[in-house]
Amino acid sequence: MAGQVNVLVVGEGGREFAIAKKLQESPHVKQVYCAPGNVGMPTVGVQPVAIAETDFAGLIKFAKEHAVAWTFVGPEDCLVDGIVDDFAAAGLKAFGPDARAAQLEGSKDYALNFMNNYGVPTARHASYRDQTAALAEIDQFGFPLVIKENGLAGGKGVVIAPDRATAVQTVKEMFASGQARLVLEECLVGPEYSMFVLLSNGHYRILPMAQDHKRAYDGDKGPNTGGMGAYSPLPQLSAADRQAMVDRVVVPTVNGLVAGGYHYHGILYIGLIMTAAGPKVIEYNVRLGDPETQVILPRMQTDLFELVDRVLNDQPLPEVVEDPRASFGVVLAAKGYPQKPVHGQELGKLPLAPGIELDYANVAGRPDNLRGAGGRLLMVLAQADSLAAAHDRVYSYLAGLQLPECFYRTDIGAKAGL
Repeated sequence: MAGQVNVLVVGEGGREFAIAKKLQESPHVKQVYCAPGNVGMPTVGVQPVAIAETDFAGLIKFAKEHAVAWTFVGPEDCLVDGIVDDFAAAGLKAFGPDARAAQLEGSKDYALNFMNNYGVPTARHASYRDQTAALAEIDQFGFPLVIKENGLAGGKGVVIAPDRATAVQTVKEMFASGQARLVLEECLVGPEYSMFVLLSNGHYRILPMAQDHKRAYDGDKGPNTGGMGAYSPLPQLSAADRQAMVDRVVVPTVNGLVAGGYHYHGILYIGLIMTAAGPKVIEYNVRLGDPETQVILPRMQTDLFELVDRVLNDQPLPEVVEDPRASFGVVLAAKGYPQKPVHGQELGKLPLAPGIELDYANVAGRPDNLRGAGGRLLMVLAQADSLAAAHDRVYSYLAGLQLPECFYRTDIGAKAGL
């Protein structure tokens, strides 16, 4: 590619911060814009743009006026609502699946039917539009029982009911809240992993793997969240198990997308659990995960711009080269998250420290005088020669903060022996 180009990232969270930061590092990129972005992004050279991520017409207008080569879409809502289709209709390139393919995340029932049709292993399950029917069959999967809202829920629409009484109450509450469909699943047992696959219409590359921590509190207690921390690589995952994930899950998924005629130029996240019977899929997401993005992108030595540009131009994909160093991150969240997070708490100017990076998310104010503006405020990250060293660096930094209106998990990485 001759010269440098401008690119646009859509979104405002920690995931988009990490994506924009990585793209801005590319020698091919002149300027990364992020709409709407957040107040921390200028610290890494990224320019926020005051356009809502839901304003597709405004984003298209901006992309044309600022000679944007292509747009990287972060949030799943935008993908499900057809942002890639709208950009294509305007003659613009956007990285992500079209609206049809995005239903793999937009509807749990749709995704499960896809898995059934193309031989992708998953849990025993059934979906219900009617509360009476769901309650009549609530015992067939055993307990604990996994109960999922069918649509998008920001990573928080899943309840693991330990007993029948809790399951009945949860089903009633979900239907009462206006859910049109619920999914009941058997509860699979085993370690969970996040696999991210770069897709280009039948061709794929595996990105560095990570492990997320969904529950709010230490010991995997409390409600599900968007994610409280992550790390990469995964020393507890054997090469044989990783290959089994590719052979039994990734390959039939990619073949299914081709056979089904899906238009997919983007990232597919596969949430996996390694059971005694082998890998099974918990869920598909049609974009990068948050907080996994923040730990996997630093481990990619391959230029992210070049990867995306090749996907969008249907060019052969290079191999993804992984940095041998480890990446480790812990989310700093507002007190009360995820149910009722405190807003507006003073964060001030967070200190700089050697080997520490801060990926900002739900913050307001200025980088030298921040305040909280949501649930997950930022992520504290470190990269080091070992997971243990990165772990210690992050937790040493967090221990030095005096922020009583915030909290974080103290056991991220425990499953890797940290």
